[in-house]
Amino acid sequence: MAPPPLLPLTWNVPETFRKRLGTTAGSQRAMEADGHLLLVLHHPPEANEKTRRGRILWRDAEGNWRGSDTGSGPIAVRKHLEQYAKVFEELEKSEAAALTAADYLPLLESLTPLVRSTRNLEQVMQEARKLVPEDRNLIDFRDQAYEIARNADLLYTDAKNGMDIAIIRRAEQQAIAAEQSAIAANRFNLLVAFFFPIGMLAGVFGVNLQNGFEDIPAPWPIMTLIVAGIVSGIALAVHIGRSSKA
Repeated sequence: MAPPPLLPLTWNVPETFRKRLGTTAGSQRAMEADGHLLLVLHHPPEANEKTRRGRILWRDAEGNWRGSDTGSGPIAVRKHLEQYAKVFEELEKSEAAALTAADYLPLLESLTPLVRSTRNLEQVMQEARKLVPEDRNLIDFRDQAYEIARNADLLYTDAKNGMDIAIIRRAEQQAIAAEQSAIAANRFNLLVAFFFPIGMLAGVFGVNLQNGFEDIPAPWPIMTLIVAGIVSGIALAVHIGRSSKA
């Protein structure tokens, strides 16, 4: 099934317009012929949208405007510009609420095609103003398109900077956590080193000292084992501490 024509069949436009249009919108552009002005524009693109949805705005030789899906009169153009403005209002709310890189990523994915589309929209309106300089409404349309494109650039810059800051903040938090983990691991190693000699001596000689030393009066055997273990543990812990600092 063939796609519907971009230009409504009921529009009495110069034939050159129909010849210059294909089945898809293509790039945004302005065309003029016999006093008629035709604007080929795009709906506000969505994130990951592959094909741009076209919208046609026609100004006839008498200065009457019509939109392919926005009605008649100058309001047809204003509706198109307002649709972009409303999209950016919602994105501004998302940007204000974003805190992490995961919040900013979908925002940037939505803004990237919108920034490109609004820049082209501004260029089309500027070109239309040059093609039909006597239409005063085109001055307002051009200025509105400029404001939309400017706001899009600012919002994209703010979101990009916000994402960079969120990434830096996250990296700093991870660095602090890694440092704290290293300190905790070092303390654990020191604790193990301190008690390791006592455990080793107890394992070799046994806590009951059934090894020929049982004739030595108590508590000297166990006290000697504990003192020797503590001294050895301190020496080993100091050695590990110096090694970790180095």
